[in-house]
Amino acid sequence: MTRERDAGRGVPGGDRVRRLDRETVDRIAAGEVVTRPARVVGELVDNALDAGASRVEIAVDGDGTDRIRVADDGRGMTRADATRAVERHATSKLAPDGDPVGVESLGFRGEALAAVAEAARLELVTSPGDGVGTRVVVDGTGETGGNAEGPEPAVEPAGRAQGTTVVVEDLFATRPARRESLAGANAEFARISSLVADYALATPSVAFSLEHGGSTRLTTPGTDRTDALLGVYDRDTASRSTTVSASVDVGPDSDAGVSGALAYPSVTRATRDHVRVSVNGRPVRNDRLAAAVREGYGRLLPDGREPVAAVDVSLPPDRVDPNVHPAKREVGLRDADAVADAVASVVADALTGADLRRSADVATDLESALDPVGDEDGSRAGAFADAEPIGAFRDLYVLVESGDDLLVIDGHAAHERVNYERLARAFDGEPVPTAALDPPATVSLSTDEAAAARAYADDLAALGFETEAFGGGTRRLRTVPAPFGRTADADAFRDALAALSGSDGGRGAAGDARDALLADLACHPSLKRGDFADLDDADLRDLLDRLGECDRPYACPHGRPTVLSVDAETFAAGFGRDR
Repeated sequence: MTRERDAGRGVPGGDRVRRLDRETVDRIAAGEVVTRPARVVGELVDNALDAGASRVEIAVDGDGTDRIRVADDGRGMTRADATRAVERHATSKLAPDGDPVGVESLGFRGEALAAVAEAARLELVTSPGDGVGTRVVVDGTGETGGNAEGPEPAVEPAGRAQGTTVVVEDLFATRPARRESLAGANAEFARISSLVADYALATPSVAFSLEHGGSTRLTTPGTDRTDALLGVYDRDTASRSTTVSASVDVGPDSDAGVSGALAYPSVTRATRDHVRVSVNGRPVRNDRLAAAVREGYGRLLPDGREPVAAVDVSLPPDRVDPNVHPAKREVGLRDADAVADAVASVVADALTGADLRRSADVATDLESALDPVGDEDGSRAGAFADAEPIGAFRDLYVLVESGDDLLVIDGHAAHERVNYERLARAFDGEPVPTAALDPPATVSLSTDEAAAARAYADDLAALGFETEAFGGGTRRLRTVPAPFGRTADADAFRDALAALSGSDGGRGAAGDARDALLADLACHPSLKRGDFADLDDADLRDLLDRLGECDRPYACPHGRPTVLSVDAETFAAGFGRDR
């Protein structure tokens, strides 16, 4: 089941913008709309999509408090509607006595423009395309008059083609505490770019563009999901993806449409931020649906990696409650478990029929990947000094005889622990050793990753990654941390970005993110399933000795065990022997 956005969505006939009654206002009032620049962008994009826009252009200066401009080619508004649109609790998206639970529009509270106007200078220029347009200016940054309902709007004729342009300037100028609570300019723009990417992937039939400081950061053509994936990420991601579209029965007289774009399991990220879900075209945060997408990938994903996917669930409006969160970023779903099961099933089926071949450059050189980390005299901790490797099982598990015990070692987890501690020792209190890449490597980043790279350039350099812009969403990687034993790949750099972004840009972000970053970085040069068949007894002995040198040899840096033990008495009992 697919749903096209209704270009005439809202209250039919006559004036579209109407004031809500008090009972409805009390039901939907849920706190302040404007908390940061990204929220302003989200509200304005909602309005543009509800107006039936086929193109939405967003431009941002600085962190978004300086200036935000959102222009669309939607229906536009009459002068009466434009004047009323900046009032509190006036909306075209819900009848005065309508039920917000079944509303089909993205925005519905009728307070967004008014809330923005109270915290900034807002200019709205609009035209329905049948005559002279209208300019409405509301200045919440100074003494412009007004009443308890907010600043008084100034209204005048204006020229414009059909559609609406909203410009927001000096956001939070009269609210210094709110401005001081914001992160840096690049971090705030990273939030905006991630949100716009969410919308572009949720509504691929709409063309989006995003500018920052006059430079284009994202553009999608408004054609299909594969092209949207190309605009948000890169050609490699788009070329290694498949699309999905299916309808699944989720209850009596109800079905769910599941559509989206799924990157192959060979395209992964370190965090879950790139699993984007939407409901009826509204980007939402829904842990159950996101988990269902990952469930659909199942064991196709490498351990510790997350997929890149954008999935939209289409449901009848009366099965969705959009009023469960002040930011409208969460929605309540009837038959939530059935819907999640449908998503997991559709994703799994789509990937089953896709070409999922992987081509990865896996390092198996123990000598270079596992430099000795013992004392200068060559002595070792000897945790496994008396143990003897006797073989490998399932091309992953190392079988080791140790006294009266049989040890089973997860080879990948053990190698991760060795690499993690080597990296940690190299970075602990010392300048990070780096290796120059000659020539520099080019890394294609998604829009939000590129914004994060600009925001955390200094922290990345402190961790050994020196980069520079190379046009569009591409960065040139000049140096990488040296203790790898091999050249870091694009995933390692993206892991660094993800770890730093997860720290939310606070002071000491590099230090806060270091442990998580090192754990992810340690994974890249580590041996994986498929590598152990090529190892001889000496290689296994080398791995075991180096694991014995570690301070914490019995768990990988992600917390999983590295060693299991079965004693001889267990075997004897199982075989009915005395000993």
